[in-house]
Amino acid sequence: MKTAATGEPTRKRHQSKPKEVPWLGWFPLFVLPAISISFQTSLAPWCFMWTLAAAIFLGCKWQAWWECRISFNTTISRSVGFLFAWPGMDAVAFLDPENHTRSPQGKEWFWAIAKTSFGALIIWGITRRVPAGSELLAGWVGMLGIILVLHFGTFHILSLLWRSAGVDARPIMQAPLSAASLSDFWGRRWNLGFRQLTHRLIFQPLRARSGVVIATLLSFFASGVIHELVISLPARGGYGLPTCYFVGQGVGVLFERSLPGKKLGLSHGIQGWLFALLCAGAPAFLLFHPWFVRGVILPFLKFIGAR
Repeated sequence: MKTAATGEPTRKRHQSKPKEVPWLGWFPLFVLPAISISFQTSLAPWCFMWTLAAAIFLGCKWQAWWECRISFNTTISRSVGFLFAWPGMDAVAFLDPENHTRSPQGKEWFWAIAKTSFGALIIWGITRRVPAGSELLAGWVGMLGIILVLHFGTFHILSLLWRSAGVDARPIMQAPLSAASLSDFWGRRWNLGFRQLTHRLIFQPLRARSGVVIATLLSFFASGVIHELVISLPARGGYGLPTCYFVGQGVGVLFERSLPGKKLGLSHGIQGWLFALLCAGAPAFLLFHPWFVRGVILPFLKFIGAR
């Protein structure tokens, strides 16, 4: 297209993008946890755990939002919703106004509310009935209830609310007990918010540089380090056990994909399901170790009147 006056081609005007300041995307992820850790001695262990977890969570959310904040013509309200009212880390799916989703059906609402209610029943009904001499068992029962209320219940309800408003916000828990393999469990079913974060920031860059094996092991190692911060640090004990748990998961995933694993059929069928259950479930005491149960979970259960 040419101008009438000069006959020269016109040029499209592009809206200038704001100047990039890369370190601002990472700043909260380092500063917020550091501030939280500085208050450790002033807070009860369970309160410190939730404070530090929230700081790490908000830092990760900011980093995910920062990377794609200018990619879409999204609204301020949707950005605020992503940062403070949604546990997932897939900022691209959530913030893109052209990425629509179907409104959820009634049965999904029923199951989300049922899981939340059942978790509450476990916390305030069953946990307090565990005998006084079985404190570790009471802590594990209470943790099961907390996970049902938060990860499977409340977070699912948030997904339903956002999807009812047309926002693409998949539930972060995708029927983990139906996992066909250990890779399926960690890659597509359990806590997808955290999986999306480690996959984008750790696995993908490392895979291009060092290969799948190193990328897989370091991704699980990073998961272990983060869980050390929110489990072992508040408990002041059990250091290294959560990291051992997650490195073991990485080894299990690699074995599943190896030639012996393929011959054993560990990536599908009943063999894959049992292998996933054994690898993820049996060593869970390393992740939620006794120091954490006694020093953090049981005092928290007492604080909320569940014990």
